[in-house]
Amino acid sequence: MGGRGPALIVALVAVLTIATGVAFGVGAVDTVGGEPTLVVTAENGTELMTVPVSDETEVVIEYTHSVEKTTVRDVYVPRDGELVMTRMEFSSFGAGLPSRADVTVRDGRYVYAPPAESYPTLHLKTGAVADHDLIVGDERYDIAGMSDGGAVELTVERRLFPGL
Repeated sequence: MGGRGPALIVALVAVLTIATGVAFGVGAVDTVGGEPTLVVTAENGTELMTVPVSDETEVVIEYTHSVEKTTVRDVYVPRDGELVMTRMEFSSFGAGLPSRADVTVRDGRYVYAPPAESYPTLHLKTGAVADHDLIVGDERYDIAGMSDGGAVELTVERRLFPGL
């Protein structure tokens, strides 16, 4: 190997340093050490927003039911890189709402706890009538406005810098 060994090691370290710098610069995904981050992406692939989350963070999709004209809330929590639906809250039974499921009544609204199901990617078609909002923890976002009424995808990724 002679004199090439040390030079090769220096070159390898330089390449890794540059690659790491580029990864940090673009808010890279880190499946091991990064922080869980909710990522909302438009149907054209544009990243609309990122929000740091934890296993306790509720991610709520709130919208107006197109027929009943009442508020519906689908509630998820991030678990192991996926979104798990924990409950649905609604005010009246109508098309697409669980009419034969066991529900409880809480604060005048029906609460349905579905069987545990997780989604690696949650696909959502927003619209003017439904006027979808996304609530992450205590923050509310006009997801229908952000996407101009288009489709969005919600995923949970590990990011080194969740706010980027």
